[in-house]
Amino acid sequence: MKKILYLSILLLQIVCSPLYSQIGVYNDSPDGSAILDIQSAGNNQGLLIPQLTTVQKTAIIKPATSLLVYDTDKRCISQNIGSETVPVWTCLTLFNRKFFYMPSINITTSTLGTYTKDLYAQYKTEYATPMYKSTGAPTTIPHFTSPTDLQYYVTYYDASRITINSINANGIMSYTTIKKANYDDYINIVFVVK
Repeated sequence: MKKILYLSILLLQIVCSPLYSQIGVYNDSPDGSAILDIQSAGNNQGLLIPQLTTVQKTAIIKPATSLLVYDTDKRCISQNIGSETVPVWTCLTLFNRKFFYMPSINITTSTLGTYTKDLYAQYKTEYATPMYKSTGAPTTIPHFTSPTDLQYYVTYYDASRITINSINANGIMSYTTIKKANYDDYINIVFVVK
């Protein structure tokens, strides 16, 4: 009798399991693109993810790539953008600032003419491979992986020595040097997150 009961339960699980590929919480019709679709019972509640200190978070053994926790020390939603074996935790709320400044970019004016400068490549070089880091900091600074994720602005340059001709959507700046400087000239760039 027990065998028949176990077989019946197993058969029922096999028959019913393909019917539910999504889970809905307070939601009878979960979105087909979501494995878990949560709605507030009274439209006045949110999702509370695990809250850990930085020490507790970094003590997680083999944290999955994209694992999320709320870091109570840094006061941010923190995501592992590294791997299980080499976790790299980043604050999503700090990474998604609306704008940020680059260090001044050196423009040589020793030869007059029209040139291009890849502002995105400069940004990626500065952020992806910093020269030094603090103890415990990741070896790379989180950065946007596509040049079209950003908008590019020049906020300062010496118009008596440089003319900015254009900046395309990929961050390629065309400029013309019109007068030599004693040394080099500098321009200031602001990146805005789209």
